[in-house]
Amino acid sequence: MAGSEAVLRRVIEALELLLGTAKAAGTDSGPLQSTKHVDLLESLRFNISILEEKFAQDPQWDELQRLRTEVSKQAQCLASCSDVPWNFTCHALLLLLCLKQCMVLLATTYCPPQPNSKTAEAAPPLSPDTLSIAQEKTVQAALQFVVTLGICPYLLPGVGLPLRSRTEFSALVQEVASPRCISSATRRLYATCTVLMEVANHTSLSRLILTRHLGDLLVGLCQLGFCPARRKGEEEAKPLEEQVGLTEEERSSCREALQGLLDRVYQPLVVRELLLLQGGPKQGSGSSGRSSERGLAPAPAWLRRLCGQLLSERLIRPGGVQAVVRGILEGAGAGAAGGSSAEAAAADWRKCDAVARILSTCPQQSLSLEDYCQQVCPQVLQLFLIQDKLTARQFQQVATMTVLTVARQHPQQAEKHLLRPILEPLLRCSDDVTEVPLKELLAGTVLVKEEELSECVESVLKVYVVGNEPTAFLLDSLQPVLGTIFSLWCFTKQNVSFLRTPCQEILLWFLEKCERQIALSILEGLARLGGATHLLHPLCQFQAGSEGGAVVTIREAISDEDEALYQKVSSEQWQLEQLVELLSHCQSSGLAGDFFLCCLKELTRMAGQGASKMESAPLSSCNSPLDLEQCCSPGLEQQERQLQVLQLVGMMCERISDALFTDISQVVEFVATTLQRACASLTCSSGGSTVEAQTLSMAMGLVAAILGGAVQLKPADFASLKGLVPLLEDLSHVHPEPVIQELAADLRITICTHGAFSTETVSSAAQSTLGKSDAGVAVKPRALVRQGLTKRLPRETSNPKAALPQDHMESSLGTDPISNLPKGPLAGESVAEPGCGSQDLQELLLSVYDPDIPARAAALRSLSRLIEQRDSEALKIQEKLLKAFLENLEHEDSFVYLSAIQGVVLLSDAFPERVLPYLLAQYGSAHPGTQEAQTVETRMKVGEALMRITRALGDMAFSHRDNLIHTFLRGARDLDGTLRASSLSNLGELCQILHFQLGSVVHEVTSCLTAIAKTDGQVEVRRAAVHVVVLLLRGLSTRAVEVLQDALLELYHLLKFVVRCEQDEVTVLHAQLALEELDGIMRELLFPRQTLEKKIEVLP
Repeated sequence: MAGSEAVLRRVIEALELLLGTAKAAGTDSGPLQSTKHVDLLESLRFNISILEEKFAQDPQWDELQRLRTEVSKQAQCLASCSDVPWNFTCHALLLLLCLKQCMVLLATTYCPPQPNSKTAEAAPPLSPDTLSIAQEKTVQAALQFVVTLGICPYLLPGVGLPLRSRTEFSALVQEVASPRCISSATRRLYATCTVLMEVANHTSLSRLILTRHLGDLLVGLCQLGFCPARRKGEEEAKPLEEQVGLTEEERSSCREALQGLLDRVYQPLVVRELLLLQGGPKQGSGSSGRSSERGLAPAPAWLRRLCGQLLSERLIRPGGVQAVVRGILEGAGAGAAGGSSAEAAAADWRKCDAVARILSTCPQQSLSLEDYCQQVCPQVLQLFLIQDKLTARQFQQVATMTVLTVARQHPQQAEKHLLRPILEPLLRCSDDVTEVPLKELLAGTVLVKEEELSECVESVLKVYVVGNEPTAFLLDSLQPVLGTIFSLWCFTKQNVSFLRTPCQEILLWFLEKCERQIALSILEGLARLGGATHLLHPLCQFQAGSEGGAVVTIREAISDEDEALYQKVSSEQWQLEQLVELLSHCQSSGLAGDFFLCCLKELTRMAGQGASKMESAPLSSCNSPLDLEQCCSPGLEQQERQLQVLQLVGMMCERISDALFTDISQVVEFVATTLQRACASLTCSSGGSTVEAQTLSMAMGLVAAILGGAVQLKPADFASLKGLVPLLEDLSHVHPEPVIQELAADLRITICTHGAFSTETVSSAAQSTLGKSDAGVAVKPRALVRQGLTKRLPRETSNPKAALPQDHMESSLGTDPISNLPKGPLAGESVAEPGCGSQDLQELLLSVYDPDIPARAAALRSLSRLIEQRDSEALKIQEKLLKAFLENLEHEDSFVYLSAIQGVVLLSDAFPERVLPYLLAQYGSAHPGTQEAQTVETRMKVGEALMRITRALGDMAFSHRDNLIHTFLRGARDLDGTLRASSLSNLGELCQILHFQLGSVVHEVTSCLTAIAKTDGQVEVRRAAVHVVVLLLRGLSTRAVEVLQDALLELYHLLKFVVRCEQDEVTVLHAQLALEELDGIMRELLFPRQTLEKKIEVLP
């Protein structure tokens, strides 16, 4: 082993002698480069003679001489000759073979020592065949000379980078080492490439050769193995051996060596070198040691074809797409050498587009386009999944452009091999689309994993939204999974998930880019009103994933029909709410307004078909229950659909009415739809209901306001308004009310004359709609549409005056809104001003029983405002006002009962001693002095009023503390579980308002909480009880020991009991939080914080 090490050192010394100076030999510019070609030949000859003299005279070099002799016998092609440059190359190649032989012997005889456990952290010893940094520099310099003198001069014109385009020294070498004979040149090139491939078999030497000289070695092997027999300029072909000096066996060995070299080297580096050899775009020169690429000659046709074939082979092999992308883009800054250059390269979309065109073009050697897509498309999809931050952006951009390019050029292959695999996880769980037999799977089976679903959504976002190429083909391919994406988006709105934003962007992109009719059809499908949208399969459900995503599993069957129906209805309700929220993002494009009009038209259509369908199948013809069911099914389906449309319209009016319509044409279409529905209703029945009369009044008021100057009309607006003329004419003939007939006729005349003629009726209706009173107080014209659309749709009743008390029936206002426009109150405007008279106050009291919900709510808020301003007339009738407020608490509309609650609170602020006892009695089971039971909903509304009053009283609530606590404790024992939970919630909030100063009733509170938490049958009530305990401990903090005293031990036992025995996870969580609070309290009490203080006293 010691002898081999000595020989290795002698080889390095021999290379240093051959190269001239060891320190300068490793650089591109040394002392040899400054000489002319004559001096260069003399320098090479002189260095050879010095080396031969050293071998002849120094006995220490005898072993190296013997090794060189053995190597030269095996490599007979490296014999000495009179050509100085080639002779110099042969000496260098022989020394490199000797170096490789010595390193192999050292590695073979090396036996690594056993690791020392005492110094386990120490680095392991290096292998003896490892070269030092100085030795590597010497070997690199020798390889530079070998490539420059042994490969480059013998390449054909246009093959590889010419010597004159590299360095000044390379240009000088070209004049010295020009081949004089094609046959000898080919043999020398063959010898050089063969020896370098032999040396490259060693791992350490392979790294030095292939990292710097891969391009020159590749082009040499290409010329040797694939250069055609006939070249341009020759009129007749010569025998192959005479022409190139190689046998067919040698050419075959060169081709095998080339293929082996291509397979063993880092594939992106191979791609870059092949692109350079093919004459492609200029790349960085770090892989071949070249300092410049200017003057790159066009490659011969055979070389271009060969490089294209080799690149295609690299592409279709496993991992080939990523290798091609890396090979092209890494020179632009991607990869490990990223940073700022990587960011700049990511912005270069032209380069990414060029790569996408390469990937989307089928090579000639592929069997077919189908075969090429089967091999390449799966690799393209893998580019979406790269997580490396430096390269992910570029690779995903290339993948997106490739998918879009293939979709443009080959739609069928794109659908089969790219888009279908991307959308497959969503299609797997889609209703009527999935091919998986879901009924055969067990409940809880994971149908789509979290990682798979997340990758699918992100890939869809990148291809469709980021790619942003809304062609009909791409939109059609995305449409089948929109329902599943919408279901996933609704699920993510219930919890925290990173999939929420991508799903929303996908939905909004599709609704914005597709045609309006398709978008409306999709929205109808999402609202379960029909359409071609496929929602999530009924047997599937989403569950939260561990990484913030979602998992699709098989839903467990619910045996209880009521529970199944409740879950179905609640899920549909939630999805409708989210659909309205989604539409709120589409208001600027007008899609929300168009969908609203579409729903109104559907209501009109159903109003016209309802009566005829019910009359077409009389129940008297049914002879059996089955016939009865078949007879009633169409009507029930029609009613269910009508209820869904009404619910959707109500949600849209409530949430997004402020900017629902974006232009006059939509408002006109809304009015036209309303008029059509009114005409259809009048045709089917003898007269219109209150709802229809109010809606018709609103619609006609909108038209009057538009014509009265609320907006600036253009000629095109009058053209759209003329579509209302036939409807207004029909309405003026068929409506039974003379006032509406007159207004319809006047509006028709005003539209036909383009506003030149307008009657007093139109002006009065316009003023009332715009919010102008008799005193001339004006409201902004832009409130027109908002005021018309924010009216809540009233509930239909068989008797519109059923809600009025008996003593107010005769004096109530008429139900026709048109007849009362100049004097009746409108929703959203002030009904009475401060200091109003008794007559106005009486009108307000009548209005609080008006069946029109907006009018009733406006009257309640006006009365509340009078109380707040301490109006003397209003305070005189406090009992009537309290009765009116409490009666309106029973109303089911939130706009009404919340206004009533506000009035009760303000009245209690003025007369707390009178109102609070009355409310506390109302919170009980009956009216004061009667035995009439209160509904649970009304009692809960009274509880909300009590809590608002308590919050308003603040510290003054201590005078009513015992009554409030006892009332809520009695409510905690009510038969209804919802009221029990509400009472406990109010009790917890009351304790916070009282700053947990409960006084002597603290034992009653703790005993009640203990009994409920242990024995109550409903989980919501037990949760509320434990939550109150948490609030007590958290609010009292260290004062809990002093305030609760012996009750604290009882609470501790209660919490431990809940943790051990409770089945509900939420209740257990509350108990654990309470125990943590109690633990913190006791620790702070037993181990108080020690504060280090230094007390300084200043003496007088």
